[in-house]
Amino acid sequence: MRTKEFIVTQVLAVMICGAAALAALLPFVLLIIASFTDNAVVLSDGYSYFPRKWSLEAYQYLLAQMETIGRAYVMSIAVTAVGVICSLIMTSLFAYATSQNGIPGMKIVNFLLMFTMLFGGGMVSYYYVIVKYYHLRDTFWAQVFPGLLGAFNVILMRNYFKSNISPSLMEAARLDGASEFRIYSKVVMPLSLPINATIGLLTGLSYWNNWTNGLYFLTGRNGAKYYTLQNILNNINKNIELLKTVKDEATMDRMSFPSASIRMAIAVVGIVPMLILYPFFQKYFVKGITLGGVKE
Repeated sequence: MRTKEFIVTQVLAVMICGAAALAALLPFVLLIIASFTDNAVVLSDGYSYFPRKWSLEAYQYLLAQMETIGRAYVMSIAVTAVGVICSLIMTSLFAYATSQNGIPGMKIVNFLLMFTMLFGGGMVSYYYVIVKYYHLRDTFWAQVFPGLLGAFNVILMRNYFKSNISPSLMEAARLDGASEFRIYSKVVMPLSLPINATIGLLTGLSYWNNWTNGLYFLTGRNGAKYYTLQNILNNINKNIELLKTVKDEATMDRMSFPSASIRMAIAVVGIVPMLILYPFFQKYFVKGITLGGVKE
Protein backbone atom coordinates (compact mmCIF):
# COMPACT_ATOMS: atom_id res chain seq x y z
CA MET A 1 0.00 0.00 0.00
CA ARG A 2 1.37 3.39 -1.00
CA THR A 3 1.64 5.76 1.89
CA LYS A 4 1.41 9.53 1.74
CA GLU A 5 5.13 9.84 2.39
CA PHE A 6 5.90 7.48 -0.49
CA ILE A 7 3.75 9.49 -2.92
CA VAL A 8 5.31 12.78 -1.80
CA THR A 9 8.79 11.31 -2.23
CA GLN A 10 7.98 10.06 -5.73
CA VAL A 11 6.53 13.41 -6.77
CA LEU A 12 9.58 15.27 -5.47
CA ALA A 13 11.92 12.83 -7.22
CA VAL A 14 10.06 13.27 -10.52
CA MET A 15 10.13 17.07 -10.15
CA ILE A 16 13.85 17.14 -9.40
CA CYS A 17 14.72 14.76 -12.24
CA GLY A 18 12.45 16.70 -14.59
CA ALA A 19 14.12 19.98 -13.66
CA ALA A 20 17.57 18.46 -14.19
CA ALA A 21 16.53 17.03 -17.57
CA LEU A 22 15.05 20.39 -18.59
CA ALA A 23 18.25 22.20 -17.56
CA ALA A 24 20.25 19.81 -19.78
CA LEU A 25 17.82 20.06 -22.71
CA LEU A 26 17.28 23.83 -22.85
CA PRO A 27 20.82 24.69 -24.08
CA PHE A 28 20.37 22.31 -27.03
CA VAL A 29 17.00 23.88 -27.85
CA LEU A 30 18.56 27.36 -27.72
CA LEU A 31 21.40 26.19 -29.96
CA ILE A 32 18.99 24.93 -32.61
CA ILE A 33 16.79 28.05 -32.44
CA ALA A 34 19.84 30.32 -32.67
CA SER A 35 20.98 28.56 -35.84
CA PHE A 36 17.65 29.45 -37.47
CA THR A 37 17.65 33.05 -36.19
CA ASP A 38 18.46 35.99 -38.45
CA ASN A 39 22.06 37.06 -37.93
CA ALA A 40 21.21 40.75 -37.46
CA VAL A 41 18.70 39.85 -34.76
CA VAL A 42 21.31 37.73 -32.97
CA LEU A 43 23.83 40.57 -33.07
CA SER A 44 21.32 43.16 -31.83
CA ASP A 45 19.18 41.17 -29.37
CA GLY A 46 21.39 38.22 -28.49
CA TYR A 47 20.21 34.61 -28.41
CA SER A 48 16.56 34.05 -27.58
CA TYR A 49 14.06 31.22 -27.46
CA PHE A 50 11.58 33.50 -29.25
CA PRO A 51 13.53 35.46 -31.91
CA ARG A 52 11.94 38.33 -33.78
CA LYS A 53 13.01 37.01 -37.16
CA TRP A 54 13.83 33.55 -38.49
CA SER A 55 16.33 32.83 -41.24
CA LEU A 56 17.94 29.95 -43.16
CA GLU A 57 20.95 32.12 -43.96
CA ALA A 58 23.41 30.08 -41.91
CA TYR A 59 22.41 26.74 -43.46
CA GLN A 60 22.45 28.29 -46.95
CA TYR A 61 26.02 29.39 -46.25
CA LEU A 62 26.91 25.87 -45.10
CA LEU A 63 25.43 24.41 -48.30
CA ALA A 64 27.49 26.89 -50.34
CA GLN A 65 30.60 25.68 -48.48
CA MET A 66 29.60 22.02 -48.67
CA GLU A 67 32.83 20.94 -50.36
CA THR A 68 34.96 22.14 -47.45
CA ILE A 69 32.52 21.38 -44.65
CA GLY A 70 31.46 18.05 -46.17
CA ARG A 71 35.07 16.90 -46.42
CA ALA A 72 35.65 17.94 -42.81
CA TYR A 73 32.49 16.06 -41.76
CA VAL A 74 33.66 12.89 -43.47
CA MET A 75 37.10 13.33 -41.92
CA SER A 76 35.52 13.67 -38.45
CA ILE A 77 33.63 10.42 -38.97
CA ALA A 78 36.76 8.64 -40.23
CA VAL A 79 38.97 9.92 -37.40
CA THR A 80 36.38 8.98 -34.78
CA ALA A 81 35.71 5.51 -36.20
CA VAL A 82 39.38 4.59 -36.66
CA GLY A 83 40.34 6.16 -33.33
CA VAL A 84 37.66 4.32 -31.36
CA ILE A 85 38.44 0.93 -32.92
CA CYS A 86 42.21 1.24 -32.46
CA SER A 87 41.82 2.69 -28.97
CA LEU A 88 39.54 -0.14 -27.81
CA ILE A 89 41.98 -2.74 -29.13
CA MET A 90 45.00 -1.16 -27.45
CA THR A 91 43.17 -0.37 -24.21
CA SER A 92 41.66 -3.83 -23.84
CA LEU A 93 44.98 -5.58 -24.59
CA PHE A 94 46.81 -3.41 -22.07
CA ALA A 95 44.05 -3.86 -19.48
CA TYR A 96 43.99 -7.63 -19.97
CA ALA A 97 47.74 -7.88 -19.43
CA THR A 98 47.72 -5.70 -16.29
CA SER A 99 44.74 -7.59 -14.83
CA GLN A 100 46.66 -10.87 -14.73
CA ASN A 101 48.30 -11.94 -11.49
CA GLY A 102 51.73 -13.48 -11.11
CA ILE A 103 53.38 -11.84 -14.12
CA PRO A 104 56.92 -10.61 -13.29
CA GLY A 105 57.33 -6.85 -13.49
CA MET A 106 53.60 -6.09 -13.72
CA LYS A 107 53.67 -4.01 -10.52
CA ILE A 108 56.15 -1.67 -12.19
CA VAL A 109 53.92 -1.45 -15.28
CA ASN A 110 50.90 -0.62 -13.11
CA PHE A 111 52.91 2.05 -11.28
CA LEU A 112 53.98 3.63 -14.57
CA LEU A 113 50.38 3.50 -15.77
CA MET A 114 49.16 5.38 -12.71
CA PHE A 115 52.10 7.79 -12.82
CA THR A 116 51.44 8.82 -16.44
CA MET A 117 47.78 9.43 -15.58
CA LEU A 118 48.78 11.90 -12.87
CA PHE A 119 51.82 13.51 -14.49
CA GLY A 120 52.62 14.47 -18.09
CA GLY A 121 55.78 15.46 -19.90
CA GLY A 122 54.42 18.79 -21.11
CA MET A 123 53.25 20.00 -24.50
CA VAL A 124 56.72 20.77 -25.88
CA SER A 125 58.12 17.27 -25.39
CA TYR A 126 54.81 15.77 -26.54
CA TYR A 127 54.89 17.78 -29.76
CA TYR A 128 58.54 16.96 -30.33
CA VAL A 129 57.92 13.20 -30.02
CA ILE A 130 54.91 13.23 -32.36
CA VAL A 131 56.65 15.32 -35.04
CA LYS A 132 60.32 14.40 -34.73
CA TYR A 133 60.23 10.68 -33.93
CA TYR A 134 56.85 9.48 -35.18
CA HIS A 135 56.79 11.81 -38.24
CA LEU A 136 53.02 12.26 -38.05
CA ARG A 137 52.88 15.97 -38.89
CA ASP A 138 50.35 16.74 -41.67
CA THR A 139 49.07 13.16 -41.82
CA PHE A 140 45.76 11.48 -41.03
CA TRP A 141 47.32 9.74 -38.03
CA ALA A 142 48.14 13.10 -36.45
CA GLN A 143 44.41 13.32 -35.70
CA VAL A 144 44.22 9.74 -34.39
CA PHE A 145 47.46 8.80 -32.62
CA PRO A 146 47.49 11.32 -29.69
CA GLY A 147 44.22 9.97 -28.28
CA LEU A 148 44.76 6.26 -28.78
CA LEU A 149 45.64 5.21 -25.24
CA GLY A 150 44.41 6.80 -22.03
CA ALA A 151 45.62 5.60 -18.64
CA PHE A 152 42.21 6.23 -17.06
CA ASN A 153 40.48 4.03 -19.64
CA VAL A 154 43.01 1.25 -19.08
CA ILE A 155 42.48 1.37 -15.32
CA LEU A 156 38.70 1.41 -15.76
CA MET A 157 38.79 -1.65 -18.02
CA ARG A 158 41.36 -3.45 -15.87
CA ASN A 159 39.13 -3.07 -12.80
CA TYR A 160 36.20 -4.40 -14.81
CA PHE A 161 38.15 -7.47 -15.86
CA LYS A 162 39.26 -8.17 -12.29
CA SER A 163 35.90 -7.67 -10.60
CA ASN A 164 33.45 -9.04 -13.18
CA ILE A 165 35.17 -11.88 -15.03
CA SER A 166 35.75 -15.00 -12.98
CA PRO A 167 39.35 -16.24 -12.99
CA SER A 168 37.98 -19.79 -13.11
CA LEU A 169 36.69 -19.17 -16.64
CA MET A 170 40.15 -18.21 -17.85
CA GLU A 171 41.74 -21.07 -15.93
CA ALA A 172 39.34 -23.53 -17.53
CA ALA A 173 40.21 -22.17 -20.96
CA ARG A 174 43.92 -22.57 -20.22
CA LEU A 175 43.37 -26.18 -19.16
CA ASP A 176 41.64 -26.78 -22.49
CA GLY A 177 44.76 -25.53 -24.28
CA ALA A 178 43.59 -22.03 -25.22
CA SER A 179 46.27 -19.41 -25.79
CA GLU A 180 46.21 -16.09 -23.98
CA PHE A 181 45.05 -14.28 -27.10
CA ARG A 182 42.25 -16.82 -27.58
CA ILE A 183 41.16 -16.34 -23.98
CA TYR A 184 41.21 -12.58 -24.50
CA SER A 185 39.21 -12.69 -27.72
CA LYS A 186 36.78 -15.56 -27.01
CA VAL A 187 36.22 -15.33 -23.26
CA VAL A 188 37.08 -11.88 -21.91
CA MET A 189 35.90 -9.56 -24.67
CA PRO A 190 32.43 -11.12 -25.19
CA LEU A 191 31.79 -10.66 -21.45
CA SER A 192 32.98 -7.04 -21.50
CA LEU A 193 30.33 -5.37 -23.65
CA PRO A 194 29.30 -2.75 -21.02
CA ILE A 195 32.82 -1.46 -20.39
CA ASN A 196 33.69 -1.53 -24.10
CA ALA A 197 30.56 0.46 -24.94
CA THR A 198 31.33 2.95 -22.16
CA ILE A 199 34.95 3.51 -23.14
CA GLY A 200 34.01 3.54 -26.82
CA LEU A 201 31.48 6.31 -26.18
CA LEU A 202 33.90 8.36 -24.09
CA THR A 203 36.66 7.93 -26.66
CA GLY A 204 34.32 8.73 -29.54
CA LEU A 205 33.17 11.95 -27.88
CA SER A 206 36.80 12.90 -27.26
CA TYR A 207 37.77 12.35 -30.91
CA TRP A 208 34.65 14.02 -32.30
CA ASN A 209 35.09 17.18 -30.21
CA ASN A 210 38.87 17.40 -30.50
CA TRP A 211 40.36 20.35 -32.37
CA THR A 212 43.77 20.67 -30.71
CA ASN A 213 45.39 17.86 -32.73
CA GLY A 214 44.65 19.71 -35.94
CA LEU A 215 45.84 22.98 -34.42
CA TYR A 216 49.17 21.50 -33.27
CA PHE A 217 50.05 18.91 -35.89
CA LEU A 218 48.32 20.01 -39.15
CA THR A 219 50.27 23.18 -39.78
CA GLY A 220 51.84 22.51 -43.18
CA ARG A 221 50.55 22.93 -46.72
CA ASN A 222 49.03 19.45 -46.89
CA GLY A 223 47.58 19.49 -43.39
CA ALA A 224 44.31 21.24 -44.25
CA LYS A 225 42.90 18.23 -46.09
CA TYR A 226 42.86 16.35 -42.77
CA TYR A 227 40.88 19.03 -40.92
CA THR A 228 37.87 17.79 -38.99
CA LEU A 229 34.63 19.66 -38.43
CA GLN A 230 35.93 21.09 -35.16
CA ASN A 231 39.00 22.50 -36.91
CA ILE A 232 36.78 24.17 -39.51
CA LEU A 233 34.60 25.66 -36.77
CA ASN A 234 37.68 26.91 -34.94
CA ASN A 235 39.03 28.52 -38.13
CA ILE A 236 35.68 30.20 -38.82
CA ASN A 237 35.65 31.59 -35.29
CA LYS A 238 39.20 32.91 -35.67
CA ASN A 239 38.38 34.51 -39.04
CA ILE A 240 35.29 36.18 -37.61
CA GLU A 241 37.26 37.62 -34.71
CA LEU A 242 39.93 38.83 -37.14
CA LEU A 243 37.33 40.60 -39.27
CA LYS A 244 35.85 42.26 -36.21
CA THR A 245 39.19 43.89 -35.39
CA VAL A 246 39.24 45.73 -38.74
CA LYS A 247 36.86 48.66 -39.17
CA ASP A 248 37.16 49.67 -42.83
CA GLU A 249 34.11 49.50 -45.12
CA ALA A 250 35.43 46.68 -47.30
CA THR A 251 35.82 44.48 -44.25
CA MET A 252 32.37 45.39 -42.98
CA ASP A 253 30.94 44.27 -46.35
CA ARG A 254 32.69 40.95 -45.98
CA MET A 255 31.11 40.64 -42.54
CA SER A 256 27.63 40.56 -44.08
CA PHE A 257 27.64 36.76 -43.98
CA PRO A 258 25.83 35.28 -40.92
CA SER A 259 28.80 35.07 -38.58
CA ALA A 260 26.95 34.44 -35.29
CA SER A 261 24.34 32.03 -36.61
CA ILE A 262 26.93 30.08 -38.63
CA ARG A 263 28.65 29.06 -35.41
CA MET A 264 25.40 27.70 -34.07
CA ALA A 265 24.55 25.94 -37.36
CA ILE A 266 27.91 24.15 -37.50
CA ALA A 267 27.52 23.17 -33.85
CA VAL A 268 24.07 21.72 -34.62
CA VAL A 269 25.46 19.74 -37.54
CA GLY A 270 28.36 18.59 -35.37
CA ILE A 271 26.31 17.21 -32.48
CA VAL A 272 23.79 15.27 -34.58
CA PRO A 273 25.83 11.99 -34.82
CA MET A 274 26.50 11.94 -31.07
CA LEU A 275 22.83 12.59 -30.28
CA ILE A 276 21.84 9.71 -32.55
CA LEU A 277 24.36 7.24 -31.10
CA TYR A 278 24.05 8.07 -27.41
CA PRO A 279 20.62 6.41 -26.78
CA PHE A 280 21.99 3.10 -28.07
CA PHE A 281 24.94 3.22 -25.65
CA GLN A 282 23.13 4.70 -22.65
CA LYS A 283 22.06 1.36 -21.16
CA TYR A 284 25.71 0.24 -21.07
CA PHE A 285 27.16 3.56 -19.98
CA VAL A 286 26.11 3.67 -16.32
CA LYS A 287 26.73 -0.06 -15.85
CA GLY A 288 30.20 0.14 -17.39
CA ILE A 289 31.25 3.17 -15.33
CA THR A 290 29.89 1.65 -12.10
CA LEU A 291 31.44 -1.79 -12.52
CA GLY A 292 34.69 -0.52 -14.02
CA GLY A 293 35.15 2.00 -11.24
CA VAL A 294 35.00 -0.61 -8.46
CA LYS A 295 38.38 -1.08 -6.84
CA GLU A 296 39.53 -4.61 -6.39
